[in-house]
Amino acid sequence: MEDITQRQIDILKVIIQEYTATGEPVGSEVVEKKYKLGISPATIRNEMVDLSKKDYLKKTHFSSGRVPSAKGFRFYIKNLMHEKELSTIDEVAYKNSIWDDRTETHRLLSHATKTLAARTGLISLSTTSSGDLYYSGVGNLLNKEEFFNLDLSKSLFELLDEGNFWDGILRHFYVSEEDIMFMLGEEDFRSPEFESCASIFGEFEGANIKGIIGVVGPKRMLWDEVMPQVRYISSLLGEIIRQQKA
Repeated sequence: MEDITQRQIDILKVIIQEYTATGEPVGSEVVEKKYKLGISPATIRNEMVDLSKKDYLKKTHFSSGRVPSAKGFRFYIKNLMHEKELSTIDEVAYKNSIWDDRTETHRLLSHATKTLAARTGLISLSTTSSGDLYYSGVGNLLNKEEFFNLDLSKSLFELLDEGNFWDGILRHFYVSEEDIMFMLGEEDFRSPEFESCASIFGEFEGANIKGIIGVVGPKRMLWDEVMPQVRYISSLLGEIIRQQKA
């Protein structure tokens, strides 16, 4: 599986789990004592060094520990993560929250965006091929440690109003067969300021409109919980919008 051994996979997985929970760089001592992988601290340190050389981990300036890189998160999401199944109760709650607006696209997308933000605790954003842009939940991120950095928050809030950036994500779906797209850090946001950010988007399409809806938040968001919500709401919007044109 790529250039990574099974032992390194086990170490990467627990480092991502720990970093997601704490937001702090992870050292070999924590991996050895907390996760009981049956590997000596010295071996864990050596493997973490090798994972860093392969760009799955990054060393921070302020700690001897390491954090997952965009490559590490991408590997985890694609190969190791198990999405939590959205409960019937959650599906009904999403559907009920937007059902009354099903005949009017503007209200439908505005309300869907607000609902997704409220249920994920992140910023939610949707945009369409008609040039409409909706977002909600700006205040949610002010509770996330990464966004205590005012420069990052300011840059993200400015990006929310840059329609061309989000149009580019929408255009990606025109040439991609993916049903879900995720973005990670500097590489995907095209700016070092956004290294700690991530996003998940799903697409929806009707007879005369195509769009995306998703969330923006920290890279250490609960991917296994957020991704199925984005997947469901984008699919639900597609069904409703197609019925509008039936």
